[in-house]
Amino acid sequence: MAELAGLRVLVVEDEGGVALLIEQMLEDLGCEVAASVATLANAMTAARGETFDFALLDVNLDGEFVFPVAEILKVRQRPFIFSTGYGRIGVPEAFKECVVLSKPFTIEELKEKLQSMLGNG
Repeated sequence: MAELAGLRVLVVEDEGGVALLIEQMLEDLGCEVAASVATLANAMTAARGETFDFALLDVNLDGEFVFPVAEILKVRQRPFIFSTGYGRIGVPEAFKECVVLSKPFTIEELKEKLQSMLGNG
């Protein structure tokens, strides 16, 4: 997993158990979790100020959509993946070019999407 080793990731996920599973998958792939947040407000703060290589964004954060965070990441030129149970249909047209990972997912699916997003798949 050398292509992912050492990359720092911002995890945005409102379900605690799911966040722990995602963090473990990312660590198993060699990534380092720079920050893990569960609310839109904290995600926006982290997106603006944390140091990370990419982000994994749950689309629905307890009824609030994560798209303002995605806008911040676009401005900062940080790649990201949407993680959602809604599939691509839950992502607005403005983000049609973005990578979408459908929940639930396996570590293999996560690795494939990360490699696709980072351009080394």
